[in-house]
Amino acid sequence: MTSWMIMVTPVLVLVTLTCVILQRQHLLMALLALEAMILSLVLMIIILINTTWLMFVIAMLTFGACEASLGLACMTAMSRSYGNDHLNMLSLNKC
Repeated sequence: MTSWMIMVTPVLVLVTLTCVILQRQHLLMALLALEAMILSLVLMIIILINTTWLMFVIAMLTFGACEASLGLACMTAMSRSYGNDHLNMLSLNKC
């Protein structure tokens, strides 16, 4: 692979980590940033490791899809019970 791809993929992970830190008010934005981090990690694995580990890449993509579906289900349940997807609503103690 080209050398610029090897340099860009760790930057993608850092950019998505920064996005998670900056967009911590809404759950949907945090979930989208985490999904972008999973995809950039998969891209980094594909670039750095040769293609003999294809089954590992497929398993990692499967776990990423499961994580996205679980996060969307949690966000739907939270928005139905609290009325919004603000993460600071999770710390409220409602009896």
